[in-house]
Parts: sequence; C-alpha cells; structure tokens
Amino acid sequence: MNNSSLLITGITVAYLIIILLVGISAKRGQKSTLEHYIAGGRKVGFVVLFFIFGAECFSASAFLGTPGWAYSKGMPVLYIIAYLTLGIIVWWLMGPIIAKSGRKKGLLTQAEFFTDRYPNKALGVFIGIISLLAMIPYLTVQIAGAGMLFHSATGGIVPFWLGALVATAVVAIYVFISGLNGIGWTNLLQGIMMVGIAWYIGIATPEHFFGGIGPMFEQLKDKAPEFLTMPGAKGMGWGAFSTAILVSTLGIVMWPHIFMKFYTAESGRTLKQVFVFYPLYGLIMVPLLFIGFAGILVFQDAPLAKADDVLLELVVNKVGFSDWVIGIVLSGALAAAMSTASNLAHTSASIFARDVLAPFPKFSKMSESQMLLTTKMGVIVVSLLAYALALMNIPTLAALLLAAYGIIVQLFPMLVGALWWKKATTPAAISGLIIGSALTLYFQLSGNSPFGWNGGFVGLIVNAIVFVAISLKQPAVVAEKAVVHDA
Repeated sequence: MNNSSLLITGITVAYLIIILLVGISAKRGQKSTLEHYIAGGRKVGFVVLFFIFGAECFSASAFLGTPGWAYSKGMPVLYIIAYLTLGIIVWWLMGPIIAKSGRKKGLLTQAEFFTDRYPNKALGVFIGIISLLAMIPYLTVQIAGAGMLFHSATGGIVPFWLGALVATAVVAIYVFISGLNGIGWTNLLQGIMMVGIAWYIGIATPEHFFGGIGPMFEQLKDKAPEFLTMPGAKGMGWGAFSTAILVSTLGIVMWPHIFMKFYTAESGRTLKQVFVFYPLYGLIMVPLLFIGFAGILVFQDAPLAKADDVLLELVVNKVGFSDWVIGIVLSGALAAAMSTASNLAHTSASIFARDVLAPFPKFSKMSESQMLLTTKMGVIVVSLLAYALALMNIPTLAALLLAAYGIIVQLFPMLVGALWWKKATTPAAISGLIIGSALTLYFQLSGNSPFGWNGGFVGLIVNAIVFVAISLKQPAVVAEKAVVHDA
C-alpha cells in the first residue's frame, strides 16, 4: 500500500472509529426496554429526528446510485427529485395520525399497526415477511456501497468483501448496543458530513473539468443532447418514468424503517416541523446529479463498465483532489451508506422478532427482556444475511432500490383503508396484498410489465381493485373501525 492509499485508508478508518464510539456512547442513560430500544421512548426531538429521516432516504443509492443513473440514463434520473418532493405530502397527511395511534396503543412495528386495524395474526406475519423481503435487499445496497468505497479508498488493496464486512460490523455493534439512540446521534453526525461533502464535490467536479455547472450543460447540449431529453440515453419512456415516480411517492411512507420512526416523535407537531424543513436535506441530491452529468462527458470516449462507479472514478482518479480531501469525501459517502444501514438493520431486527417470531407459540410467551435480546440478536442475523447477499453480483444500486419500492408499496391500499375507510375488511386487505405482491414479483423478475410501466405500479393497481371490490362485496361481520385521524 503506497503512502497515498495509506493516508486515505487511515482517514476512513478513523471515521469508522469515531462513528462506533458515538454510537456506543449513546447507550448512556437509556432504559433497557423495548420501547426505548425500538422507539427511543417516543421522545425524539426535532433536530435528531430531522437527521434520522434524512438518513432514511439518502443512502448509498443516493451517493453512488443517483450519479450512476444520471451518467447512464440522463434526464430520467429526475424521477428521484420528483418522488422525494411529492413524498413529503404523503408524510404530512399520514405521519401524525400514525404517530398518535402508536402512542395511544403502544405500537412498535408497522405490522402491529395493521393487525390492530385488520385483526389477523397470519396477516401480521405475512406483512413482516414482505417487509423483510424488501428491506434486506435495501440493506444489501448499503453494504455493497460501503464495500465499493473501501475498495476505491485503498486503490483496490482492501478487497470489496473486507470493506463491506468492516462497515457491517461497525453498524451491527452500535445498533446492537444502543438501538435507536445510537442511530439518532450517529445520523446527526453523518448527516452534517454528508450534506457538506456532496455540495463540495458537486460544485468542484464541474468546475474542474468545464469551468462551472453552466458550461458543463452547454457542452452536454452540443456533445450528448440525448441525455438532456426524455426518454434519455437508455430509453426510459414516459410510462416507466411516471409510474416510477408514483410507486416511489407512495412507497416512501410504506417503508417500515420510515413508518416506525413516526412512532418515535415526541409529538405530531415535531413530525410536521421535520416535514416542513425536510426539503433542505433533499437538496443533497442536486450536486450528486451534477457529478453524474459530468461523467457523461469525461468518460464519453471510454465508458465505464459499471455506472455506479462514476462518482468514485471522478473523485479518486480524475479530478486530482488531495489525499486528505479524497479520504474525507469517501468517508462522507460511507456515511450515507452506514447511516441508512443502521436504520434498516434496526428495523429489520424489530420486525423479525416482533412480527415474524412472536406470533408463534414458542416465542409468544417471552418476557420483555427476552424479546429485547431476541431483537438485538436479530440485528446480527439480518446484517450477516445482507452482507452475504452483497457478495453476489447485484444490479445497479438505483435499480435494486426501485425494485424494492415496488414490493413495499403493496401495503399502501390497506394503509389508506386503515386510516380513512371504515368499510375496509381484513379478507380484502389480505387478498389485495397477496395478489399485488405476487404480480409485482412476476413483472420485476420477467421484465414484461404491461405498457412499459413499473411492475410495482401494475401490482398496486390490481391490489387496490381487489381490496375495494372484496371490501364492498363482503362487509366485515364485526365493524372494523378506521383509525381516528385527527392529529
């Protein structure tokens, strides 16, 4: 390892040590209860919650996948900006209601919210399994991103598998020990770092190659105009583009790691304050787009084999940043991966313990301390599983994330029914969820979605139709009340 790689690696390792110490120290003063481990005692304030929500959405797929999509497809990447903007409206409408119900009834997971409205133990288990099927690939994205970053930081000397393993171990340790408190305080540190670094490299890269952002787009207009119009360079048509926005907009509230954070807020007012200021965090996407568009011109004569490498190739090999800057930049990208990974590992473990295991007789009589230990052990299990998947050859990070959105959005019709429609029934919710999920998996695996639409959107339409039709045809024997929806 040369001096340059040694310095960059040293900065990255120092960052990991700091994050680990911050995460572990957050355990201080925390009660050893499920409510504190999973929901932070329902007393999380505005500042920490703001950065928790930021970390939920801005991850390895944001730092690496977003530039990758801009580089490979061009303008269709704007679907990400669109759904992050529209998704805040969905949060505003639903988040405070969900939070109020969680506080009132002592709910800790997403499936518990649904089974409170649609009483059926099997439904809770099924929702837990669906959630894990969506979230573990999402966690895999973060771990794979971390492995790529370590590999680049050391000039290939530290292999992908080892870098991914180190990041996985750091996250698993502080989440195991400190739960949501550890996630909150590390996300605060990592979020500040992420935003600053994204804007620095997003402005510095176009400035280095083209003399600024405006001149960069002028050159794109002349040399690669297909990247600046729809359907973009890879032919993402309006149908696929629009339905990707819709699936992601509705799916952003359905992710369990976001849904369950509604429970943690100290009040509905705190949640609304987070939503009002959240677009400030969302601005992190803009400079990342600039990096992808810069890569179109820089690598026009020698295209990259993997689009997700564009940020790393530019920052590490092309721009000429100093070793100190490269080390800090790569640590910022690593922060994006690890901050989301901690949330996903924590939520997945909670779902595994409370929704998948707890309903079975062998586990249903566990004490709170036993359930807490089971949840903590679940952090280790899901982290190792996601790490194993990361070692496989996965598709582009943004594509994998979009596929996961298609699965998790199938919970949306039953959420609307739970909040606002008293006629919604349990059989309808189960039927719609099963059919919608099955269709989504089929279309995503086969690649033969009708009209070129996103497979998750097609599944969602059929899901909603089945849900409404069965609810109207077979009213519940016992009235199932919608959640009270005053915030």
